[in-house]
Amino acid sequence: MNKKITATAAKLLSDIKNYLERNEIILAVISGLFLFLSFPQYGFGAIAWFALVPLFFAVYRAPSIRRAFTLGFIAGVVGYAGIIYWITYVVVNYGYLPVYMGVIIMLFLNFYLSVYLALFAAGVYFFQNKNFLCLVAPALWVSLEYLKSYLFTGFPWENLGYSQYLNFYFIQFADVFGIFGLSFIIVCVNAAIFMLLTQRTKKVFISATVVFLVLCFVYLYGYFRISHVQKKMTSAQGVEVSLIQGNVDQSIKWNEFFQKKILNNYLELSLLNSPAAGGLLVWPETALPFNYRDEGDLQKRVNNLPREVQSWFVFGAVSYIPKNRYTSFFNSAYLLSPDGALKGRYDKVHLVPYGEYVPLRDLFPFIKKLTAGVGDFSAGTSYRPLIMGDRKIGVLICYEGILPHASRAYKRQAADLLVNITNDAWFGPTSAPYQHFSMVFFRAVETRLYLVRAANTGISGIIDPCGKIIAKTGIFETGAVKGNVKFLRVETFYERWGDIFVAFCFLFIFFSIVWYAGKEVKK
Repeated sequence: MNKKITATAAKLLSDIKNYLERNEIILAVISGLFLFLSFPQYGFGAIAWFALVPLFFAVYRAPSIRRAFTLGFIAGVVGYAGIIYWITYVVVNYGYLPVYMGVIIMLFLNFYLSVYLALFAAGVYFFQNKNFLCLVAPALWVSLEYLKSYLFTGFPWENLGYSQYLNFYFIQFADVFGIFGLSFIIVCVNAAIFMLLTQRTKKVFISATVVFLVLCFVYLYGYFRISHVQKKMTSAQGVEVSLIQGNVDQSIKWNEFFQKKILNNYLELSLLNSPAAGGLLVWPETALPFNYRDEGDLQKRVNNLPREVQSWFVFGAVSYIPKNRYTSFFNSAYLLSPDGALKGRYDKVHLVPYGEYVPLRDLFPFIKKLTAGVGDFSAGTSYRPLIMGDRKIGVLICYEGILPHASRAYKRQAADLLVNITNDAWFGPTSAPYQHFSMVFFRAVETRLYLVRAANTGISGIIDPCGKIIAKTGIFETGAVKGNVKFLRVETFYERWGDIFVAFCFLFIFFSIVWYAGKEVKK
């Protein structure tokens, strides 16, 4: 009886395998599903290590490079639909568009992002030779992921390495080659698994063994690097920080009738959760529902707060510079000293298109509603640390928290602390706030600095230089996070050399294309 059951199960598995092998589209869809399940809010990061294996099977069975491109595109559409579906929510609820238009706009971005995965699949097909897949596939992936992150202002949202944000020892390697280095290793493992499943040759075994040893090295590096950084932390000086989460509904944020109520809410929370004297109090992005430059009672109450709590004070507000013909608005962060004096202002450098500035606004006037009350923002000129006594803090406003080059610019100017202020109320109860948080804390590991994050509706938190979450809030909670941060001086390879590893990936792909093309010409 048992033999009969075993034989039946084996036949069933064989039939499923044969069916999948004949249906490349299903394999591409499975890879797409695996990709978005690797990220928050689903958060099954372990899936990322084999998410691309079904796509590899599909590509190597494709009859042409065009078919491989199509399969990659299908995987991308499925994957990004699960990752960026929240764009529909934002556009419908704050752009006041019908649902079908929200879906169309989301799909427009989805299709653009899916082209990169399509190019990856086409590239894998082009190179063909499985023996080099462990090098070609990850180098190609990283090259395309970098282009996605910077072309047309860039969209580095949930690059593959971010799926491992809870993989404590693995993510330590981010201080060497950054998030792109992590993506490289994950794709490398995917390629090795595929090779082992399809070929059992000596070359494949050697390649897979090398990949395994590299992975072991990365985890060992993480173990010893954590020990090194933690030793530095024990002797470092620090201060207490308090991060205020006001939980202000976006629909009333810019309504003048609610200005005093919103300010009172933040002031009360700050007094109840003030840091120790000499500490740091942080409010979220555009926490002030009015222009801070406008003198009056509201400004006086804000200036008086640091005097009451005897602490440094960082807060987000809209600022402006009047000019002859027009007024320039900025998404800014201000720093006040414990005596209430203004010590500095940082203007956000990297603005979000169709969120903070409106190119083609004559064609898409509805998008201006996303910046209600302020019109288009102007960009700041540089990433300048704010001077907090004898310390420097690098402020990352909203989207800047997912830009590695921004935090690296601060670290190279001797910043002692990273402060991320954001307003994720736009995202509502979707996966986006969790995704945003999972990306931001990699900046702490890359720079080996403490990172504190104040978000209007969450997630607010404190992340140490090893990527450990010291404390955090949930979303749509009113409250505060308090804890101690320390000022470290730990140099990292990534801080010094940035994305030099990506440059080698580009060079490798370029020379590989030349070599393979030369072979084809000779044939």
